[in-house]
Amino acid sequence: MSASEAPVVVLTGIGKRYRSTVAVVEVSLEVARGRLYGLIGADGAGKSSLMKTVAGVLAHDRGTVEVFGTRIDSERAAELVKGRLGFMPQGLGLNLYPELSVEENIDFFAQLRQVPAAELARRKEQLLAVTRLAAFRSRAARNLSGGMKQKLGLVCTLIHGPELIVLDEPTTGVDPVSRRDFWAILAQLIDSERLTALVSTAYLDEASRFDRLALMHAGRVLAEGEPSALVAAAGLRVVQVEAAPAALARLAECFAQGVRTGGIARLVVPAADDQSAAAAVRVALGADDHGAAQLAVTLPDLEDLFVARLLALEDSAGPQAAPAATAGLRGHGSDVAELAGVSAAGPPGARAAAPPVDDDGALQAIDAHELTRDFGAFRAVDRASFVVRYGEIFGLLGANGAGKTTAIKMLTGILPPTAGVGRVAGADMRRAGQAIKERIGYMSQAFSLYTDLTVMENLLLFAGVYGLRREQARSRAQWAVALGGLRGHESEPAGRLPMGLRQRLALGCALLHRPRVLFLDEPTSGVDPIGRRRFWDTLRHLAREQGVAILLTTHYMAEADLCDRIALMFAGRVVADATPAQLKAELTAERGQLLEVSAEPPLAALAALRSGGFAEAVLHGRRLHVLARDPETAGRRIDSVLRAAGLAAPRIATQLPTMEDVFIHRVLALEAAAQPRAAA
Repeated sequence: MSASEAPVVVLTGIGKRYRSTVAVVEVSLEVARGRLYGLIGADGAGKSSLMKTVAGVLAHDRGTVEVFGTRIDSERAAELVKGRLGFMPQGLGLNLYPELSVEENIDFFAQLRQVPAAELARRKEQLLAVTRLAAFRSRAARNLSGGMKQKLGLVCTLIHGPELIVLDEPTTGVDPVSRRDFWAILAQLIDSERLTALVSTAYLDEASRFDRLALMHAGRVLAEGEPSALVAAAGLRVVQVEAAPAALARLAECFAQGVRTGGIARLVVPAADDQSAAAAVRVALGADDHGAAQLAVTLPDLEDLFVARLLALEDSAGPQAAPAATAGLRGHGSDVAELAGVSAAGPPGARAAAPPVDDDGALQAIDAHELTRDFGAFRAVDRASFVVRYGEIFGLLGANGAGKTTAIKMLTGILPPTAGVGRVAGADMRRAGQAIKERIGYMSQAFSLYTDLTVMENLLLFAGVYGLRREQARSRAQWAVALGGLRGHESEPAGRLPMGLRQRLALGCALLHRPRVLFLDEPTSGVDPIGRRRFWDTLRHLAREQGVAILLTTHYMAEADLCDRIALMFAGRVVADATPAQLKAELTAERGQLLEVSAEPPLAALAALRSGGFAEAVLHGRRLHVLARDPETAGRRIDSVLRAAGLAAPRIATQLPTMEDVFIHRVLALEAAAQPRAAA
């Protein structure tokens, strides 16, 4: 095998422990030259340990690591390949110096890598142009949005012209538009510079972007291969069913994986083909069918496959293998979970449900009216208005820097507003800070638990902060343990819990004092699919059964679909306020139907479409999304344009738009409208 054909990275039987914690177990994989390889999994899956091992900054306990044919078994060996690779650690801008400007950060990393002046000048201008950071070269890194920080981190990683880049969760906490930009930039650089990239992510919707991937859980590889091949070999189909409530309830009892939203259920069905999947659902419906149920069958996505593998892992290991991970997924279709014995009345001493009106007769849990917040000359929130009702799950969406977190901090009394008014749980946020704190629960983006304390110690500490008496504190702590599926973990330090359990513990801590309103700022970032679904079961229980008003932010657009209503923020303003279904219908009415185009290679297809008259085509994984008012005519034009570019005939299908489509098209249109004003 020639050097150009040899794998860039070869891992054989890698194992890693941190004292008593097993991080990686017998992992073997190869990364081919010029390819984009993905490690997919939640926090604690072992991804970062593998990344650091490949980058030569962490020693492994077992197995062998080869990079560019060099066995990495010492610091000296790692030094031999250091100049040929670039490593970007996990965290927004953690490899940057916040006080330095964009250009100063680049120059600093170039100096560390001893890049010649002429080469630095050429590569810096090229990379600034590709990442669209040229206009911000004088801005301090601390003043960049999350997406811009990640793009600058990528530039600093690439400035010395590495052959291999190792990127650890580069898009976690980044909004959908910035994530799309990041992946497009990375794909372009891999194609133009023949880079090899090893990239990790906790977002399952990003998995289809990779040439090859490994799905990881608890330090092990559950599945490895090309994304399309893994899906094709899974023996699964997704059946979307629109039927009467009784019929959907029947289906929830029959299928382990499923999500029910309103009158529609999305079921993951073991089946080799579409016909078998539809037949299995019809059989499960039985007498509830009456021939009225509407079925649509598609292939599963990688999240469906991941969850199926985890459920199979539990089945093979026995019922005690992973109770916390899979609790809430069997037998009820992830609708409203049976919460481990939790009463619908809530914690001991709680009301059966939050009142339909507040103390002063207000129907709204949150009423924000023209909220404004200035930081010097910068306006972070600009006359934002919205209402959240009791029993409602309300999503506050927006790109990094849109003003979401600032709006929450004003409503919770953490920041005073520059202008505007707001009432939360019947209290004026400007004059009743303590009253608001007593009536709300708040989970911030930052991890708010004490990692050295156990689960029960954290709960009792927060109960004391809220002023609960000893007996109240203990009974409500037990309630929170049951609510979060934390039984058996009471004596475990919070820092050792998987991310999903940690977030449910943090939620329990925020609920101990029976708040009427709950604020959650990106609560599921880094949580595995099962943990995220269980978390949402808990949120639905709180809203539907106890009448708690929930306001949350998220960058995970599949979660936006689960909200009752959404407000979209842009540049500090609320630019849309509607249900997910209404927002999708508005997009279709304004821009036409969504066409999903499958063509290889996707980057070449995207360039051909944009130059051929489809300027608004966007990359969605490895497929292209195009909005068209006349789908048949547009489909023929797309086929003609791609054939003229020398590409194989594409597969074109009409799809319902996703919330990611809504978000991206709305934000891009707003950015385009703002540019002429900014230039003027």
